[in-house]
Amino acid sequence: LSYYVNVPYRGVSLSRRTVFIRDRYTCQYCGGKAESIDHVIPRSRGGEHAWENVVAACRRCNARKMNKLPSEAGLKLKRKPVEPHDHIWIFSLASDIHPTWEPYLEAALVG
Repeated sequence: LSYYVNVPYRGVSLSRRTVFIRDRYTCQYCGGKAESIDHVIPRSRGGEHAWENVVAACRRCNARKMNKLPSEAGLKLKRKPVEPHDHIWIFSLASDIHPTWEPYLEAALVG
């Protein structure tokens, strides 16, 4: 090694796949199977395409919410959306995690 090049960390890329991994393919409104992503504050109402504003949702809840805030549609988020840590990928690749580890891994994923 002649010299070290420090590459700044850019975080986990925001994509449909990474939102599903973060939310464990679970609708953040009803707890059902997520099939789409939803902007909590709709983009047409000034919401950003950012980790803190995007959640996994089932088709039924996404259609019910439409262009409304969750409170206007009678929906409530199960968990506040946050940007995941970079090590979310380690956990997502490990398919046979022992169930007793899940509470600890959950805390590590969301901070």
